[in-house]
Amino acid sequence: MEDVSASVKAQGSVRWDAVSLGEVMLRLDPGEERIHTARTMRVWEGGGEYNVARGLRRCFELKTAIATALADNPVGRLVEDLMLQGGVDQELVRWVPYDGVGRKVRNGLNFTESGFGVRAAVGCSDRGHTAVSQLKVGDYDWKAIFGAEMGSRWFHTGGIFTALSETTIGVASEAMDAARAAGTVVSYDLNYRDSLWKSIGGKARAREVNRELVRKVDVLFGNEEDFSAMLGVEIEGVGKDFDELPVESYAKMLRELAGMYPNLKLIASTLRTATTASENACGAIALSGGTIAHVAQRNVDILDRVGGGDSFASGLIYGMLAGMGAQWAVECGVAHGALAMTTPGDTSTASLSEVLRVMGGGAARIAR
Repeated sequence: MEDVSASVKAQGSVRWDAVSLGEVMLRLDPGEERIHTARTMRVWEGGGEYNVARGLRRCFELKTAIATALADNPVGRLVEDLMLQGGVDQELVRWVPYDGVGRKVRNGLNFTESGFGVRAAVGCSDRGHTAVSQLKVGDYDWKAIFGAEMGSRWFHTGGIFTALSETTIGVASEAMDAARAAGTVVSYDLNYRDSLWKSIGGKARAREVNRELVRKVDVLFGNEEDFSAMLGVEIEGVGKDFDELPVESYAKMLRELAGMYPNLKLIASTLRTATTASENACGAIALSGGTIAHVAQRNVDILDRVGGGDSFASGLIYGMLAGMGAQWAVECGVAHGALAMTTPGDTSTASLSEVLRVMGGGAARIAR
């Protein structure tokens, strides 16, 4: 198993530190209310793959871009305005003419309530026929994007994007091929969502698609449900409600995956036990260069858990891009993910100094 750090291009040698490919949705948040009884909602932008690029840009101050598509209407322009605040380069955003009604193309909406105590968080997406789901092979010149004129040190996409349609699978595969040919590190977050796969073949189709795509990946992210649903790999001893997460079984599973996919250079899994919606125990484990890196679970108070996994991924990616090694990168990912869940919205509002403080075990004393 190779060390991914050896494959990372030098900072400043290309235009971007990271490019993400995925959908960016408008999130509508009822705050402390329920979706079905709310009268007002705040709006945010968010998306599994986009959140990683935004975290790398806003928290870790790297240059990132998002490849996505939006319907050109006021909702799409609101998403654009929110993304501008995030600082992610939008040169690769494709704007699709709107038909006035949304019969042919529209923008995705994601209604999310945070949950509290024994009441679990709830997500309800409305994303059929979105502009990004209609992307097809050839829409992007990936060779130019990852080539000498532009270029990126890292490319990230995931299972949410590939579940959007039959054509997005090909787009992701095409982008991965071009990135690998250019010497760009490719990462993929399995991010299994039953709601996306159940009408297009369920877990059987998810496994068929992802088993092929993972062969083109350098760095793989997931959790116990993702590895089982997307790749058919089970973890021994995991409790029915994921209340028991034996580290030894995770290490065994990561080594099994490395044997199945020798192209993988780093495999990372979050370790999350939900005591209540407001309190989780969070940690992580990774296999890199044949060595296990582990951060033990610790209790974390949750304000809004959505996006915590994406922030884990961006923290880990930052650590590898910075050449800090797998153990430091996993610690960074856990700290960034924990901080992201203390604020509303999908995306992180943490700073690097805050991440380093949490990594060092700093207390939450007032800073003034």
